[in-house]
Amino acid sequence: MSKIRVHKALFLDRDGTLIRDAHYLKDPDELEIIACAGEALMKVKEAGYHLFLHTNQSGISRGYYDWEDVYACNQKMHQDFGWPGNFFSEVCIAPESPGHRGGYRKPSSRFEHEMIDKFGLDPTQCWVIGDKWIDSQTGLDAGMRGCLVRTGKPIDEDLCLLAQGKNVPIYQDLNEFVNREILLDE
Repeated sequence: MSKIRVHKALFLDRDGTLIRDAHYLKDPDELEIIACAGEALMKVKEAGYHLFLHTNQSGISRGYYDWEDVYACNQKMHQDFGWPGNFFSEVCIAPESPGHRGGYRKPSSRFEHEMIDKFGLDPTQCWVIGDKWIDSQTGLDAGMRGCLVRTGKPIDEDLCLLAQGKNVPIYQDLNEFVNREILLDE
């Protein structure tokens, strides 16, 4: 019996999408989850999607915190959501500072391209979701769809017009995205 291959995926930003955006979050005790995200992503996993976490963490290269701090915050996020440690198929923590080229810092789509190859993903069946334009741009550059959520950085009129022109939907949160884009397609 052959194993059915999953070709669909969500690539998720962390700060402002899964957890409240805190300036250079270092202390896991200061982490606050966005409650509706946990249940929404469980539905996505049940619908057969791979989930990937792609987070820019320039605080590492700037010396504000270290890798262990990021790992501790990610572990606390999993714990608070009630997710197992292997909830994400892969995690990409991009430590580069803005302006660095050649790494994994969004809007670089290097991680997305690597996961397309590694997991046999169909980019047209994948989304990159976050609260900033660099998240959507990362997805578009990888041949995926982008989506913005209003749970993090403010989305102003200029960003709304840019998103509309690039066919990037904007939703209040991950729950609304999942209900309108994922569950309706199943």
